[in-house]
Parts: sequence; C-alpha cells; structure tokens
Amino acid sequence: MITVLIVEDEPLIAQAHEEYVGRLPGFRVVGRAGTAQAALRIVAGRAADGDPVDVVLLDIGLPDASGIELASALSGQRPEPDIIAITSERDLSVVRSAVAHGVLLYLLKPFTFAAFRDKLERYREYREALPAGTDAAGQAEVDRAMALLRATDEKAAAPAGASAHTTEQIARQIRDSEAGLTAGEVAAAAGVSRVTAWRYLERLADDRVLDRTTEYGRAGRPQVRYTWPVRGPGSRTH
Repeated sequence: MITVLIVEDEPLIAQAHEEYVGRLPGFRVVGRAGTAQAALRIVAGRAADGDPVDVVLLDIGLPDASGIELASALSGQRPEPDIIAITSERDLSVVRSAVAHGVLLYLLKPFTFAAFRDKLERYREYREALPAGTDAAGQAEVDRAMALLRATDEKAAAPAGASAHTTEQIARQIRDSEAGLTAGEVAAAAGVSRVTAWRYLERLADDRVLDRTTEYGRAGRPQVRYTWPVRGPGSRTH
C-alpha cells in the first residue's frame, strides 16, 4: 500500500481528498495536516516508527508557510516522501519553483475525480517502474519511468467527449459568482448550450468540485443552482 499524507488547510477539501484516495486501490491515507509544521511532525514521526509517508498531497497555500517551503523542508527527511501539488495556483513561476523543489506532479483545482485518479495512478506506475532499493538497468528504464509522470490524458479531466479547457471554463464561472449560477446562466456566460453546461456542471457536482441546491419557485419547475463550496473565515483557495 502506498501511504498518503494530505496537507490542506481547508477541512472540507481535505476530507474530499481523503475520500478520493479511499476510492483508489493500493493507496491509504495515514494522516491529514492543516499546517506545514504539522505535516513535518507527521512525516518525521512516521519515519521514526518505521512506517514512512510515501507521498504528500500538498496544498501550496498554507497558513504558516508556503507549500514550496514545506517541499524544501521535506527533502531533508529520510526517507524523503514524494510530493504531488494540489492547488489553484496558476502562476508559472510558482509552478517552476514547485518543480525545482521536488514536486513530481501538479494538479490544478478545480478537478474531477477522474483527473485525481489519473495523477495518482501515474504516480503508482512511476513507483513500480523505479522501485526503491534497486538499480535501474539503464537510461531507457529511467526514461520510461519519467515518461509515465509526464504523460497527460485530457479525457481524465472532463466528461467523455469533452475538453479539460471547457471543464475549467465552466468551473471558473461558478467560482467567480458569489450567489452561484444555474445551468442556463452558465451556458449564456460560457457561450455553450444549456445541455452542455448542465452535463459539465453535473459531473463537477458529482465529483464534489461544486455544490448544488434545488430551488423551488412560486411557478414553473424547480431549478438547480451550482455554487462554489463554502470556505471558512480567512480561508485560502490555493
């Protein structure tokens, strides 16, 4: 089993990540941390107990330190855990810095369960291709293992037959609306049909990226309103 530490300061998001991991065979969550200091204590403690953390799902925006600072600190742990960044931070300089500090994979919020599953399955294949405690047969073996991390599958981030770009565009419409939007309102804002908007919104809601509530008016059929999950006071979106 691959042991997973979730580092995320939003409890609801951390819980969603834990539920996602629970749906993947071969992975188990061994801890959750809301701060960099708590994460370091868990990693060090588990290493001392002989059951180290294999991979950290790392939020870049933490209340006591940046995720990049934590990634740097984790590089001094033995054994050193691998890191997958899960964040809404799109600044390419931050992405480059994350990679320079040991982040293997970078998953942008919002995402679907399929995109989450794809990243972790690629990570598992990478571990299997380069097992710890053994030597690579040659350059080709190392290249194949690294290629597993770099491969992309756009279908994993969107409903079948759709694009990851549209998925992100639809999600952004909800994220930028304080009161939330209906499928019709999203369709008008995004320039797609109502059916297309509804299909994307339902998939994102099923994967708990968005919340949905049914509104009953005085007349006509009830309508569903999609909203961005409620954040706690002073919370961050990274």
